[in-house]
Amino acid sequence: MSETPPEQPQAAPEGAPSMRLLTQYLKDLSFESPTAPQSLGSNLAAPQMEVSVDVNARGLGNNRFEVELSCSATAKRDGAVIYVCEANYAGLFQIENVPQDRMEPILLVDGPHLLFPFIRQIIAQSVRDGGFQPLLLEPLDFMGMYQMQKAQQVPSAAPSELM
Repeated sequence: MSETPPEQPQAAPEGAPSMRLLTQYLKDLSFESPTAPQSLGSNLAAPQMEVSVDVNARGLGNNRFEVELSCSATAKRDGAVIYVCEANYAGLFQIENVPQDRMEPILLVDGPHLLFPFIRQIIAQSVRDGGFQPLLLEPLDFMGMYQMQKAQQVPSAAPSELM
């Protein structure tokens, strides 16, 4: 009885769209706890959280693009800041044979989707290392965020006709 060898993954056909993550890296990380050690302790009330996330992308030439995911988390208790954690995490992508009208969603939806688990871990670990319960960011809907941003953009007005 002979076994059939497993199928080998095949390379994408020449000219097929492709997106590869070449490398990923932490660009900036900051953690501040201005009221420590008074803000530390298990018997204190849970803080109010403010979290913001931003995505940026830029072309670097030769079909390479940097996608940067920025996250800021501020914890407050009774109006006083107990900690601020900010991180910028990026990836270098090689994107080939993708139509121009598909580039923006790939850079602002697919790229951040791949990077998010890593910045989530960095934020959680930084907050924990600062003496607090780890902050576990909820998964984000980058497609929904992208669609909302597109809906908020005002289309440019058509030039008026000369009379």
